[in-house]
Amino acid sequence: MNSCATDLCCTVAISVSFAILVGVLPILKGWPIHYLIIGGYICVVLMTTIAPDEIIGLAYDSGGVTTSTITVPLVTALGVGLASSIKERNPMVDGFGLIAFASLTPIIFVMVYGMMFLCTITSWHAISWLLSKPSTRPN
Repeated sequence: MNSCATDLCCTVAISVSFAILVGVLPILKGWPIHYLIIGGYICVVLMTTIAPDEIIGLAYDSGGVTTSTITVPLVTALGVGLASSIKERNPMVDGFGLIAFASLTPIIFVMVYGMMFLCTITSWHAISWLLSKPSTRPN
Protein backbone atom coordinates (compact mmCIF):
# COMPACT_ATOMS: atom_id res chain seq x y z
CA MET A 1 0.00 0.00 0.00
CA ASN A 2 1.17 3.51 -0.76
CA SER A 3 2.65 5.52 2.11
CA CYS A 4 0.04 8.27 1.71
CA ALA A 5 -2.80 5.73 1.76
CA THR A 6 -1.39 4.17 4.92
CA ASP A 7 -1.07 7.62 6.49
CA LEU A 8 -4.67 8.39 5.56
CA CYS A 9 -5.94 5.13 7.07
CA CYS A 10 -4.00 5.80 10.26
CA THR A 11 -5.30 9.38 10.39
CA VAL A 12 -8.91 8.20 10.15
CA ALA A 13 -8.36 5.45 12.75
CA ILE A 14 -6.69 7.85 15.18
CA SER A 15 -9.42 10.44 14.67
CA VAL A 16 -12.21 7.96 15.45
CA SER A 17 -10.32 6.81 18.55
CA PHE A 18 -9.90 10.43 19.62
CA ALA A 19 -13.61 11.08 18.99
CA ILE A 20 -14.64 8.18 21.20
CA LEU A 21 -12.24 9.27 23.93
CA VAL A 22 -13.47 12.87 23.87
CA GLY A 23 -17.09 11.85 23.24
CA VAL A 24 -17.20 9.68 26.36
CA LEU A 25 -16.14 12.59 28.59
CA PRO A 26 -19.46 14.48 28.28
CA ILE A 27 -21.35 11.30 29.13
CA LEU A 28 -19.25 10.77 32.24
CA LYS A 29 -19.22 14.41 33.34
CA GLY A 30 -22.85 15.15 32.46
CA TRP A 31 -22.05 17.78 29.84
CA PRO A 32 -24.30 18.14 26.79
CA ILE A 33 -22.57 16.50 23.81
CA HIS A 34 -24.33 18.70 21.28
CA TYR A 35 -22.02 21.61 22.14
CA LEU A 36 -19.04 19.52 21.04
CA ILE A 37 -20.82 18.52 17.84
CA ILE A 38 -21.88 22.08 16.98
CA GLY A 39 -18.36 23.37 17.71
CA GLY A 40 -16.90 20.61 15.58
CA TYR A 41 -19.09 21.43 12.60
CA ILE A 42 -18.24 25.12 12.91
CA CYS A 43 -14.59 24.05 12.84
CA VAL A 44 -15.27 21.91 9.73
CA VAL A 45 -16.93 24.83 7.91
CA LEU A 46 -14.06 27.18 8.76
CA MET A 47 -11.43 24.63 7.79
CA THR A 48 -13.20 23.96 4.49
CA THR A 49 -12.61 27.58 3.50
CA ILE A 50 -8.84 27.32 3.97
CA ALA A 51 -8.13 23.68 3.12
CA PRO A 52 -6.75 22.76 -0.31
CA ASP A 53 -9.44 21.82 -2.83
CA GLU A 54 -7.79 18.46 -3.47
CA ILE A 55 -8.40 17.24 0.09
CA ILE A 56 -11.89 18.54 0.88
CA GLY A 57 -13.82 15.76 -0.88
CA LEU A 58 -11.57 13.11 0.60
CA ALA A 59 -12.01 14.58 4.08
CA TYR A 60 -15.80 14.56 3.84
CA ASP A 61 -15.75 11.01 2.46
CA SER A 62 -13.58 9.96 5.39
CA GLY A 63 -16.32 11.15 7.71
CA GLY A 64 -18.83 9.02 5.84
CA VAL A 65 -16.60 5.97 5.90
CA THR A 66 -16.69 5.89 9.69
CA THR A 67 -20.42 5.09 9.66
CA SER A 68 -19.80 1.50 8.61
CA THR A 69 -21.47 -1.73 9.65
CA ILE A 70 -18.83 -2.34 12.30
CA THR A 71 -18.31 1.13 13.76
CA VAL A 72 -21.93 2.19 14.29
CA PRO A 73 -23.06 -0.81 16.39
CA LEU A 74 -19.92 -0.74 18.52
CA VAL A 75 -19.96 3.00 19.16
CA THR A 76 -23.73 3.01 19.74
CA ALA A 77 -23.45 0.14 22.21
CA LEU A 78 -20.67 1.96 24.04
CA GLY A 79 -22.61 5.22 24.24
CA VAL A 80 -25.96 3.65 25.12
CA GLY A 81 -24.45 1.27 27.67
CA LEU A 82 -22.41 3.97 29.36
CA ALA A 83 -25.30 6.47 29.43
CA SER A 84 -27.68 3.78 30.76
CA SER A 85 -25.42 3.15 33.72
CA ILE A 86 -25.30 6.83 34.69
CA LYS A 87 -28.37 8.49 36.21
CA GLU A 88 -29.95 11.46 34.42
CA ARG A 89 -28.34 10.60 31.06
CA ASN A 90 -30.39 9.91 27.95
CA PRO A 91 -28.99 6.76 26.32
CA MET A 92 -30.43 7.55 22.89
CA VAL A 93 -29.04 11.08 22.73
CA ASP A 94 -25.65 10.10 24.09
CA GLY A 95 -25.35 6.96 21.96
CA PHE A 96 -26.12 8.69 18.69
CA GLY A 97 -24.24 11.82 19.70
CA LEU A 98 -21.16 9.66 20.01
CA ILE A 99 -21.68 8.42 16.44
CA ALA A 100 -22.09 11.98 15.18
CA PHE A 101 -18.87 12.99 16.90
CA ALA A 102 -17.06 9.91 15.57
CA SER A 103 -18.02 10.80 12.00
CA LEU A 104 -17.10 14.46 12.52
CA THR A 105 -13.50 14.14 13.70
CA PRO A 106 -12.14 12.30 10.63
CA ILE A 107 -13.20 15.27 8.52
CA ILE A 108 -11.17 17.61 10.73
CA PHE A 109 -8.17 15.30 11.04
CA VAL A 110 -7.97 14.54 7.29
CA MET A 111 -8.18 18.25 6.42
CA VAL A 112 -5.37 18.99 8.87
CA TYR A 113 -3.37 16.09 7.42
CA GLY A 114 -3.98 17.40 3.90
CA MET A 115 -2.90 20.92 4.82
CA MET A 116 0.27 19.62 6.49
CA PHE A 117 1.02 17.30 3.56
CA LEU A 118 0.48 20.08 1.00
CA CYS A 119 2.70 22.47 2.97
CA THR A 120 5.43 19.81 3.14
CA ILE A 121 5.21 19.11 -0.60
CA THR A 122 5.21 22.82 -1.43
CA SER A 123 8.21 23.42 0.83
CA TRP A 124 10.16 20.55 -0.75
CA HIS A 125 9.35 21.82 -4.26
CA ALA A 126 10.51 25.31 -3.29
CA ILE A 127 13.73 23.99 -1.75
CA SER A 128 14.49 21.75 -4.74
CA TRP A 129 13.77 24.64 -7.11
CA LEU A 130 16.14 26.91 -5.17
CA LEU A 131 18.85 24.25 -5.08
CA SER A 132 18.52 23.53 -8.80
CA LYS A 133 19.16 27.15 -9.82
CA PRO A 134 22.75 27.92 -10.67
CA SER A 135 24.55 30.18 -8.25
CA THR A 136 24.59 33.84 -9.23
CA ARG A 137 27.48 34.70 -6.90
CA PRO A 138 30.71 35.78 -8.49
CA ASN A 139 33.64 33.46 -7.87
